[in-house]
Amino acid sequence: MSQLRKHLKFTWRHKWRAFVQRRQLGQMGRDVHIDKGVEFMRFPYNIQVGDDVVVKEGARICACNERATIRIGARTTVGYHNFFFASEAIEIGADCLIAPFVYIVDSNHSIARGELINRQPNQTAPIRVGNGVWIASNVTILKGVTIGDGAVIAANSVVNKDIPPFEIWGGSPAKKISERE
Repeated sequence: MSQLRKHLKFTWRHKWRAFVQRRQLGQMGRDVHIDKGVEFMRFPYNIQVGDDVVVKEGARICACNERATIRIGARTTVGYHNFFFASEAIEIGADCLIAPFVYIVDSNHSIARGELINRQPNQTAPIRVGNGVWIASNVTILKGVTIGDGAVIAANSVVNKDIPPFEIWGGSPAKKISERE
């Protein structure tokens, strides 16, 4: 059992929030801990949350259209004030640790000349985060990225390309720093 799970207290408020969300989300596993101020936005029935997931205060998880999907794997912790916005798909594996203030977005605006940016279509590509990944604070993960199992992303990084399993990456844009031993 993780250090976080050992110290979690399931109050009646947490149980009530889970009860309410279970009726709105596409799927919610057992023993999900949802703090106050968490929002599952726009199309919550396209969001799936696995068993024993912890979603900390202030998280915003948004399936932005009726086709967009978000899946969060079992025993993953979503940190304080994380923002996940899917226009296509965001998949987060099991046993991940996602620190506070992480921003994951699978789309970007087109920027062609001669047309206002807000009238141009979004460019989308799915994001996949493998199992057992640690994403440190203030990380941004951009469209089309796959992060391999067991990878570590250092604080304040911008991830704009795929990261192989068990590698440690950091910076803006993120580059390989090392490998896990």
